[in-house]
Amino acid sequence: MTKKMIVFYICLFLVAGANAQDKRKLVWSDEFNYKGLPDSKKWGYDTGGHGWGNNELQYYTFQKTKNARVENGNLIIEAHKEQVGNNAYTSARLVTKGKGDWTSGRIEVRAKIPKGLGTWPAIWMLGSKTPLVWPDDGEIDIMEHVGYDQGNIHASAHTKKYNHIIGTQKTNTIIVKDCSDAFHVYQVDWDAETMRIGVDNNYYFQFKNEHSDRTAWPFNEPAYLLLNIAVGGNWGGQKGVDSTIYPLRMEIDYVRVYQ
Repeated sequence: MTKKMIVFYICLFLVAGANAQDKRKLVWSDEFNYKGLPDSKKWGYDTGGHGWGNNELQYYTFQKTKNARVENGNLIIEAHKEQVGNNAYTSARLVTKGKGDWTSGRIEVRAKIPKGLGTWPAIWMLGSKTPLVWPDDGEIDIMEHVGYDQGNIHASAHTKKYNHIIGTQKTNTIIVKDCSDAFHVYQVDWDAETMRIGVDNNYYFQFKNEHSDRTAWPFNEPAYLLLNIAVGGNWGGQKGVDSTIYPLRMEIDYVRVYQ
């Protein structure tokens, strides 16, 4: 095959990919062009302060604008140093369960994330089953960031066969130096064969369906989106928590889902 033919086929492949991208349809979104509480038709809340399986320090509140609100075209999730029961911090964990659940597609979240020792913001997905069995029902971490490792963005997939508890977790990182100073688009793109996670269309993590069984790939079943800021915890609090930096926020410009 000549060089000219190779270039031709490469161009053909890129055009085909672009055409496939163009055929995607926006099926769910929140542009946050309103004020007040997050749209209840699109967002629910996980609430409580029991540590969430990670010894986290925050209490997640319900419909409290101090912790979750829309203003100036952005969703604000804000953590405060505030005592609620045994928890020294409050925050919010917004979920689309029952309001937005998907088995494939592309999810884009344009966000600016907080910084500071002990912070643990995340954009992620869980299987929509009730009750959820973790990690059997799957977890997709589109973006995780821990404050003691500023600028390192993490992407991961958790299943019964592949997870950090048994040392088989599939994960990767990318450096985004200005992640706390500028907005970036965090995205996952998945179908029955492959999951890819990236930042600003730079895909740095890939997880493939090995076609063995559900222990390796539960991602053909519905999953929902979560947005939250955790404080401390087994990972986020590994090097302590700076209690002087609060309040702090994660800002989300939009959430868009294409299929």
